[in-house]
Amino acid sequence: MEILQRQLLFKLAVCQGIGNLGILKVLQEAIAQKRVDFSSTEIIRIAEIKKYRELFEQSWLHHTIHSEALYIRQCQHQFMTILDAVYPKLLREIYNPPAILFYRGNLQLLSRRKIGIVGARYATSYGLRVTEALVPKIVKEGFTIVSGLAKGIDSRSHEMAIQNGGQTIGILGTGLDVYYPYEKKELQQTMKQNQLVLTEYVNGSGPKKYHFPARNRIIAGLSLGVCVMEARKNSGSLITAQAAMDYGREVFAVPGSIFQSFSTGCHELIQDGAKCVQTIDDICEEL
Repeated sequence: MEILQRQLLFKLAVCQGIGNLGILKVLQEAIAQKRVDFSSTEIIRIAEIKKYRELFEQSWLHHTIHSEALYIRQCQHQFMTILDAVYPKLLREIYNPPAILFYRGNLQLLSRRKIGIVGARYATSYGLRVTEALVPKIVKEGFTIVSGLAKGIDSRSHEMAIQNGGQTIGILGTGLDVYYPYEKKELQQTMKQNQLVLTEYVNGSGPKKYHFPARNRIIAGLSLGVCVMEARKNSGSLITAQAAMDYGREVFAVPGSIFQSFSTGCHELIQDGAKCVQTIDDICEEL
């Protein structure tokens, strides 16, 4: 039955018109009823699909016809579901955990102690210097770096982890076969070979605005804590920090100049209770 439930999750994940919360509701019903042969009408009711009902019906019909071939093809790219033993325990604990995760790389990294490192895409030289100074020390303490493979602080965090012999996990807001930003294609390819790249989006999924806040919850959910290196007010990095707070994880922020707008978000986090990071000891004391 679990194999059939896994196939159901895959089929729902590749369908349009249903979100992750809807998929989790269908899974809950499948487990309760001990069946997976739901009609599109039943799924629409269970998942409470309203706005995209017609889109889902068309997508479900299409994937009912082609699902076996698609399933076999997608298995070449590897995926795990929330039912699988390898699924990260910390991530399973959060609100709205991803029902399915597509991946490339070394799954053993999921069992290591992890810390999320996030920050501005258009980072200042100060933010990059802070990242270059702290990440090697964090890696030396045995932490795996989790970040979003975005330009700026995220990509520099991954690069510094790799350069210093550490491990790093990249979380995408696209499918595994999409490179966004494109200039980080080489980094993403390297991480697929020697590190780990995860996404809840099926191959072919491009960068959509709402994908990235959803991606940020995975960064926070995987990690024991999240450190914001540099962030403006209303930065996406603050979404990750807020998610970490909501999940009861530690939140850290690096202070900057009061004259620099790129530090405003970090200063607000510190005012709201995030731990101010001046040295690696400030992180290690909490984790």
